[in-house]
Amino acid sequence: MTGALRVDAVIVGAGFAGIAQALALREAGVESFVIVERAGRVGGTWRDNTYPGIACDVPSHLYSLASHPSPAWSRVFAPGHEIQAYLEKIVADEGLGSHILLDTALSAARWSGSDWAVETTGRGPGRIVADHLVLAAGRLTEPRIPEIPGLATFGGVLFHSARWDHDAAGRERVAGRRVAVVGTGASAIQLVPELARLGARVTLFQRSPAWIVPRGDHPIDAADRARFAADPAALSAHREELFAQGEARLASRSGDPVESARMRGVALAHLARQVTDPALRAALTPDYAFGCKRVLLSDDFYPALASGAVALEPSALAEVRGGELVAASGARYEADMIVLATGFETTRQPYAGLVTGEGDETLAAHWSEGMTAVASTLVPGFPNLYVLNGPNASLGHNSSVLLSEAQAETAAALIAERVTAPFAFPDPVRVTAAAERAATADIARRAALTPWLTGGCANWYVDDRSGRLTLLWPGSVSDFRARLSRARREASPALQNEGTSS
Repeated sequence: MTGALRVDAVIVGAGFAGIAQALALREAGVESFVIVERAGRVGGTWRDNTYPGIACDVPSHLYSLASHPSPAWSRVFAPGHEIQAYLEKIVADEGLGSHILLDTALSAARWSGSDWAVETTGRGPGRIVADHLVLAAGRLTEPRIPEIPGLATFGGVLFHSARWDHDAAGRERVAGRRVAVVGTGASAIQLVPELARLGARVTLFQRSPAWIVPRGDHPIDAADRARFAADPAALSAHREELFAQGEARLASRSGDPVESARMRGVALAHLARQVTDPALRAALTPDYAFGCKRVLLSDDFYPALASGAVALEPSALAEVRGGELVAASGARYEADMIVLATGFETTRQPYAGLVTGEGDETLAAHWSEGMTAVASTLVPGFPNLYVLNGPNASLGHNSSVLLSEAQAETAAALIAERVTAPFAFPDPVRVTAAAERAATADIARRAALTPWLTGGCANWYVDDRSGRLTLLWPGSVSDFRARLSRARREASPALQNEGTSS
């Protein structure tokens, strides 16, 4: 590729995972890399999601990079704009800006037999040749637009919650308007109370209710912020405590009968305290196992519905007829605005069709029956490719940032071996199809009796074609790190030789 930019590694995506990968490469001694970012700013999902009330549902001090703990978080659960600012500060403080190609989208990547030929559109160089390719685009990037008959006939304002229209739905434009929110997932339970506070007349279309537990959010005292800033060890200890609390939650989310029953009781008591009307409470009570869907955290969602400020339609939006919305129950509503809080294309990654490995197989074809990988990171037939925040690299009990960091460190170690000693390690990083089959079978075995597969609900953790658990890691963070460590040893000649000599 004459005239192409040549680097050791290309990273796709400048969210948490991509920034973690850049930092890990530097720590490993690799400086020849670029981050390809299709937007004009870094931040990933925290750049794209700007709806009213957006915040993290993992404690702030744990939802951050271990290498960059922040003593300055304002709340237990940071608002979205603060997380965005945190990521931008890391980029500025670490001088990563010169490595980031903004407004540059991946259009194709092909393994040539010895390296990756990467094509881009936008402001970037157009062509990049890299020995290694890291896909850090995440799973919360492409909004899922449901197939609702007549949706295109709606004459009002229509958008997805991840593409909030601030001109049409700004603070001064919402008051008094009839706003229909479709969905009751993590985004909906945050934005619905905010819309009600802004004076919107909200109708919420609920296909199925969620298990919701108390959030307990509050501002972090200035004294605690000062203590964390003055004493990094105190901040580290606090982070370790939050990590341990998260690991303990795995039992209730994955189907342990005692812990699941206990947390189900917590959720039902929370609902009973905040919703006194029996009919409304019944409509908000899930009929599936605790943990089957993502467990949500909120202290103001139920009060918004109980106050009458939000009208609950306990069925899905079935059809749109111009300005009239028809529910599956047959009820009809008028609306000026529809907000689709309907999630993302999580199990079918949009970038997968752009990446071609050996034998002209695309990653989308390889994943046609659901995403698979060795240790959630390495894919057979795609040498020197590392997938971050992809197959089985999400968590329902702890911070997924922890997994992305672990993946980034593993990828950086394997890349650095070949960059610093190319003659000693001339062969690309490869894993076998047999290793991937074994990894997939192991996940299936561990997930078989969990509520994610047996709990009586449809969730975004499970691939709709294969019926396999393809999003969640079915174990602890410690388990994930151990599996990555084994995968690195299996893919590293240096570690294999070290094991032989010892």
